[in-house]
Amino acid sequence: MDMPAFRHVNYVERRVDIDRRADGSMVLRNPHPIGDPASNMIEPLRKWAGERPDRIWLGKRKPPEQDQAFGDWETVTYAQANARVNALAEAMLQKGMDQQNPLVILSGNSIEHALMTYGAILAGAPAVPVSPSYSLMSSDHEKLKYVFDLIQPRMVFVQDTRPFEKALAALDLTGITVVACEGPCDVTYTDLLETVPTHAVEESYKNLNWDMVSKYLFTSGSTGMPKAVITTHRMQCVNSVMGENLIIKDENEEPPVLLNWLPWNHCFGGNAVLNNLLTSGGTLYIDGGRPVPGGFEETLQNLREIAPTTYSNVPAAYGMLVPALEQDEVLARNFFSRVKFLAYGGAALAQDLYDRLQTVAVQTVGERFIFSSGYGATETAPTIMNVHWATERMGLLGLPLPGIEIKLVPTGDKLEVRVKGDCITPGYYKNETKTLEAFDEEGFYKLGDAAKFVNPDDPSEGLVFDGRVVEDFKLSTGTWVSAGRLRVQAVESGKGLLQDVLVAGLDREYIGILGFPNVPACRKCAGEAELPVEELVRHPKVLETLAEGLRAHNQKNPASSTRLKRALLMVEPPSVDKGELTDKGYINQSTALSRRADLVEKLYAEPAGNDVVVL
Repeated sequence: MDMPAFRHVNYVERRVDIDRRADGSMVLRNPHPIGDPASNMIEPLRKWAGERPDRIWLGKRKPPEQDQAFGDWETVTYAQANARVNALAEAMLQKGMDQQNPLVILSGNSIEHALMTYGAILAGAPAVPVSPSYSLMSSDHEKLKYVFDLIQPRMVFVQDTRPFEKALAALDLTGITVVACEGPCDVTYTDLLETVPTHAVEESYKNLNWDMVSKYLFTSGSTGMPKAVITTHRMQCVNSVMGENLIIKDENEEPPVLLNWLPWNHCFGGNAVLNNLLTSGGTLYIDGGRPVPGGFEETLQNLREIAPTTYSNVPAAYGMLVPALEQDEVLARNFFSRVKFLAYGGAALAQDLYDRLQTVAVQTVGERFIFSSGYGATETAPTIMNVHWATERMGLLGLPLPGIEIKLVPTGDKLEVRVKGDCITPGYYKNETKTLEAFDEEGFYKLGDAAKFVNPDDPSEGLVFDGRVVEDFKLSTGTWVSAGRLRVQAVESGKGLLQDVLVAGLDREYIGILGFPNVPACRKCAGEAELPVEELVRHPKVLETLAEGLRAHNQKNPASSTRLKRALLMVEPPSVDKGELTDKGYINQSTALSRRADLVEKLYAEPAGNDVVVL
C-alpha cells in the first residue's frame, strides 16, 4: 500500500566526507557550507528591531483572572525588546557589571528572564541561568551556594522573590543587587527599565566579540557538584547558523513560530530554542504547560490557539499529545496547519507513538510529517549532529552539521564520539583539571557516548546512539553487558509500553530492567483510559503484553549478555532535577539506578512480587 507523502521540506543532498585513519578512528565532516554567523549575540536583536520592529519576539500567558482557565497572552515585539534590553544594559553597566561580574537568574522562563539575559550580555556580563530546583526543591541549598561561590555575581534576578525567600536567605548577598518583578527586592525590574541608555551602551556593544563569555551554563551535577560550562559568543553565534544551509528556504517563507517549554537553564532550551529563534527572527511563545499529569492542559490549549511552524518536545510530551490529537479534531487541524516538521530529543520516540501520530496527521491533512532530532551537549552549544532528511527510523543521531568534525574512536567493541568545531566550549570555569580531562590530544571534546552507523556500507544513512561508554558493566559471571545497546533493544521489544528503561545487573547473576511506562499506551493496553499510574504498572494485561514482547527479544538474543530475566514498571518518571537525565536528555543509568536502589532490590527479590515480570 502506497503511503501518503511527507509534507515537503526542501533539504539539500545528504552528504558526509570520511577520513579513515590507520588506527581505526574516523573523522566525519559535512561538506556543505556553514551559514553566515552574527558578530555577537546582540546583533540579531538589533537587526530584527530594524527590519521587523512590530513582529512579536516573545509571548507568555499572564496569570489567569478569577473567571479564566488560562490567562491572556502578554507579548513583546522586536522593537520593544531592543529598547528594553538597551535600558537594562545601561542599568547593569551603572552597577559595574562586566565579564568578571555576571548576572545570575534563579527563576524559570519568562519574557523578563529573556530581556535580562540579553541586557546582561549587551553590558558585557555573562548570564548565568540556574535550575530553579536548586532554590525551590533543596533543603540545604548546597548546589545553589556552590554556584554563587563559584560565579560571584554582581546581580541576581528572580521573577518573584516570595517563593525564593528561603533560598535567598541562605546566601551571602553582600554587594549583590537582587532584582525582581514582584516581592521584596533591592531594585525592581521596572526601575531598571526606566534607566535612560547613554553612549556607554553603544560602547559596550562595539566591544562585544566572539571570544567573550556570553553565558555560564551548568551541567546536571549528577556526579558531584555541577560544572560551569564556559559559553562564548562564538559558540552561540556559530551554532545558531550551522544548520542554515541544510534546508533551502523560499524567499517568501515566514519566520518560524514556536511553542516551547524547555527550561533556559539547560542548553537546548536556552541556546537551541531561545537564541536560535532570535537569530532567525521568529516568534517564541513560552509554554507554561509541562508533560506531566495535570500540567499538559495548558500546552493543549496553547496549541489550539497557536499553530507552530515547527514543534519540538520530549517523547513523554508526545505520549500525551498524540491521544489528544486523536480525540480533538479542532486541535489536530490547528496543530498540523502550518507545521513543516516535528522534532524530539532525549530518549528515542516510541515507534507506536510515531505510527499513531502519522495516522492522525494523514486523517487530518492527508500528509505525513518528517521527524527530526539533534544531538549534542551543554559543552557543544548544543547541536553538533542532526537528522536532515526524511526517515521513518526513530532514535537517530544524524550526521555532522557543517563546520563540525566528528571523530569516532574504537573503544572496546564500540566507537566513542568526540567533536571539534567553533561551537565547542573552551572548558569549565575555574576547573582546569576537568577541562584537561575533557579533551583528547588533538583537541577533540570527549562526549562519553558511543555511536554506530545505521549502515556501515552507506555512512550517509547516519549514526545511531550506541550507549554511554562508561555504562557497560559485568554480571557476577564476568560477562560484559552493553547497557546502552540493550536499553534500546528493550524499548523496541516492549510492545510500545516502554518509554525508556534502566538496565540493572551489576554484580548480579542475570539482567533485569526497570521500565518507565508509556502511560497512554499502557492505558490503551489495559482498556482503562483513566487508570492511575500506580495501578497501571501492575495491571495483568499490561504485564502479560510486556512479557510477550520481552520473551520475543530473548528468543532472538539468548546469550547471558543480552537475555532479560526480569522487568518491573515504575511509577515515578525520570527526574531532571535529581540528575536522572543527562544534559543531552538521555537517562543517566548509574544515577537513576542508585536513586532507585530500593526498586532494584525489589526487582531481584526472591520470591518475585506480583508486579515483577519473570521471563
